[in-house]
Amino acid sequence: MRDVVKAFKALSDETRLRILNILLERECCVCEVMQALAISQTSASRNLSALYDAGFLKLRKDGLWSLYSIDQEGMKEYFPDLIKSVRKALEGNEVVTVDRERLKKAARVGPGCARQQRK
Repeated sequence: MRDVVKAFKALSDETRLRILNILLERECCVCEVMQALAISQTSASRNLSALYDAGFLKLRKDGLWSLYSIDQEGMKEYFPDLIKSVRKALEGNEVVTVDRERLKKAARVGPGCARQQRK
């Protein structure tokens, strides 16, 4: 039951839904999330951490970069249904459309992004 509550709590925040939306496009480092959503590093990190802790995301190291993506293989069996529902609910939403457009221009800006490491 705790896993279900944690998952729904993670999905109960607009910023985390927006992060899931861009991670459905591609994996991102913290600075790319910051740019795509026009949010601070603290907000990006805190919300990525909540999604990671709930089991929605995985973390991959690539040199200096810590890259987050949807954890398709390791997630609980009902998570794909939740993600599918999020995707459907966000279809046509103006805010997430703008986020995806900004994501196209987002770039890894420096080694500061690599400070967000999970072990």
